[in-house]
Amino acid sequence: MSPSADLASSLSSLPPPGARRLRLRVVPPAERHLRDGHPWLYDTSISEQDGDGAPGDFAVVFDRKNRFLSIGLYDPASPIRVRMLLSGKPAPIDGAWFRARLQAAAVLRAPLSAPERPRTDGYRLVNGESDGFPGLVVDRYASTLVVKLYTPAWIPHLAVLLPALLDVQPAERIVLRLNRSMRREPASLHGLTDGQILFGSPLAGPVVFSENGLRFEADPLFGQKTGFFLDQRDNRSRVEELSRGREVLNVFSYTGGFSVYAARGGARSVTSVDLSVPAIAGVERNFALNMDVPRVRSCPHHPVVGDAFEVLSGMAQTGRRFGLVVLDPPMFAQSKSQVEPALEAYRRLCRTGLAVLESGGSLVQASCSARVPAEAFFAAVQETALDTGRPLRDIQCTAHAMDHPARFLESSYLKCLFATA
Repeated sequence: MSPSADLASSLSSLPPPGARRLRLRVVPPAERHLRDGHPWLYDTSISEQDGDGAPGDFAVVFDRKNRFLSIGLYDPASPIRVRMLLSGKPAPIDGAWFRARLQAAAVLRAPLSAPERPRTDGYRLVNGESDGFPGLVVDRYASTLVVKLYTPAWIPHLAVLLPALLDVQPAERIVLRLNRSMRREPASLHGLTDGQILFGSPLAGPVVFSENGLRFEADPLFGQKTGFFLDQRDNRSRVEELSRGREVLNVFSYTGGFSVYAARGGARSVTSVDLSVPAIAGVERNFALNMDVPRVRSCPHHPVVGDAFEVLSGMAQTGRRFGLVVLDPPMFAQSKSQVEPALEAYRRLCRTGLAVLESGGSLVQASCSARVPAEAFFAAVQETALDTGRPLRDIQCTAHAMDHPARFLESSYLKCLFATA
């Protein structure tokens, strides 16, 4: 039995999508959004529906004149009632359709594994809505694929989608991850569990993958996101370029991606700060994985477990200074009401980071809060630096890497500022 056939067999107990397609009409503003290619239809925008639907049923959306607008996956429990798969012209959505869309996503990432590049076999293969798979991401870690679902609407389609995925991206195993809200509703999961291996052999521990020639471990079963923060790959490379001869401080280090890159870049020393003891242990293991790299081997590494703000304040009081400070905090705003508190947190973080940055040093500050507009984030950092008497210069602002395309406003979350102070 082929791998894809074996996988389809293992998923045969999942419910299929409903045979009948729901028919919806929407309010005029939603018509405009869907014609512009927006992938979400909210429940409040539906003006007419011809019946009840189950998670994963196909919903066909028409305009006021009964013209086809789009087709997507229905989720009766979510404010995002339909996640759009295609717009403009109807087409059958089947294994061949999934395969073609997955192939297009793979072609977009092909430069990452070009022969002339340092080895990279850890990257995002499918970035949800921006690759035409709303509410679903796929990350590759060497020979392991991690599929993360953000809606149960994908469950009835896994038996068709995942064999197509293996056809396009052969792998030893597929791991399933579920977002937090799905895990709170086990009845909608039909026996699926977070961290379940849907295909292939069990995992005895973390997976080791390569990124720009460095090795890192990822924990697909229990780690944050799908096991590693792949979205900062390009910014890690920029930090490597800035690190030569400098003492580097990496705050909110998690398992030390920026730290290892800084060491390979020729840093005099690297200090990693994180509140999580397991995360700091992961930094140490990632350094150990790269001991064959001379600069990594010779770079002193100082792991620190503690609250970022408290550690930074303590360093400032004792006169500790660094030539490069990386501030990469977790999400500060999950809702619109949290945007202003988040901006204040970024200001506070900037002040405490600058307090330990030597004159002429480099500040790297990032935000992964989609709710915080990039312009507001960059302005908050620059205004804070000016207020503290450390105006920023040589400023560069970065966003998403090629494997994390952001093709609509709500998908743009990552922003990072590089500057001299």
